[in-house]
Amino acid sequence: MEARAVIAALRRGEEPTAEGLRWFASGLADGSVSAAQAGAFAMGICLRGLSEENRVALTLAMRDSGHVMRWDLDGPVVDKHSTGGVGDCVSLVLAPALAACGVYVPMISGRGLGHTGGTLDKLDAIPGYAVAPDEARFRHVVREAGCAIVSASAEIAPADRRLYAVRDVTATVESLDLITSSILSKKLAAGLEGLVLDVKVGSGAFMKTDEEARALAQALVSTANAAGCPTTAFVTDMNQPIAAALGNTLEVDAAMRVLTGRDQGPLYELTLALGAALLEGAGIADPEAKLRAALDGGAAAERMGRMVYGLGGPMNFVEDWGRYLPEATVIREIPAPVSGHVASIDGEALGLAVVRLGGGRTVETDRIDPAVGLSDVVRLGARVERGAPLARIHAAREDQAEEAIRVVQNAIALGDPAEAGPLVRERIG
Repeated sequence: MEARAVIAALRRGEEPTAEGLRWFASGLADGSVSAAQAGAFAMGICLRGLSEENRVALTLAMRDSGHVMRWDLDGPVVDKHSTGGVGDCVSLVLAPALAACGVYVPMISGRGLGHTGGTLDKLDAIPGYAVAPDEARFRHVVREAGCAIVSASAEIAPADRRLYAVRDVTATVESLDLITSSILSKKLAAGLEGLVLDVKVGSGAFMKTDEEARALAQALVSTANAAGCPTTAFVTDMNQPIAAALGNTLEVDAAMRVLTGRDQGPLYELTLALGAALLEGAGIADPEAKLRAALDGGAAAERMGRMVYGLGGPMNFVEDWGRYLPEATVIREIPAPVSGHVASIDGEALGLAVVRLGGGRTVETDRIDPAVGLSDVVRLGARVERGAPLARIHAAREDQAEEAIRVVQNAIALGDPAEAGPLVRERIG
């Protein structure tokens, strides 16, 4: 077996064998496949595609290219993955809520990508929180708190790490087969017994149409199930932010408000939908009622506190989180230029405005300012009078605030009344 044979078969439109895919993934992980060969492989799959059988084979090969975790716990091990949106801090609410219901959540998460925020970047806003613990500490926190949200170690799916870097510079990121194997190889390496997928669609998502989102959801569900992990996907609306806040500190605050019973809204409802599917799959009766009790009664917040403290954060974070989260130096309201109802929200534009404020990265080496972002963003259909706030800007400097104000005013269209669509558009699997 050699790289050229696998690449040549792809070029001719032939399906590579499962053995060839395993060999190639192993070569990606140990460096025996060159960057040029990895790029040609990615382009071949992007142009020719894979059968479902070989998509599963590639996913398993990339999973097995590194360490695959095994758990010995007294409850099911489950997780959730989102394809990315704006104001999407569901993981910060869902993981501790699930833990309070008797399952374990070793959640391997990522950084921000493009206009979307990353769960790890949000957690970096909590002083002392270690997003990259060693495996012993990770296992200890999962056992004691029921959940731990961390980054993937270098030993988890190294073939994916190598291939992803190549895809980013070879215009092959959009391949459905490569997206599926990339997402699932890391999740399956965490040793899961159940997975729920939140596939976003709309102005704030990578997938802009229902057809694109459905195709990805179906590919993910069929591949994960065939790989032995019971999986359900939800296609969910991202035509407006889930929480009315964008930015790392502000989204942690939004999650904490739901966990401590101060707010509900879409963030609460989406947590219930995703969590109930996981608990149902784990054989837990009355899953939605149990989640509501965990959120409304404080058990989920208590699990969040255990996780934060176990990973190096403040002991009393849940009781006094506002004391620990950084605050921006410039906070201003964004006035509506005219009166009208909120007709549409360009979520991608809002996300990019936060990136330009310093709340995300334009290159990998950028330092993030956790305090910047948007809060109190208006909802679709709301009536707004001229001069009333569309949102509140949190910035480091006045000039950055002025630029972001113009972007937000252009991104939120005012006119005839518009109704928000259903939060959950479709359930698959």
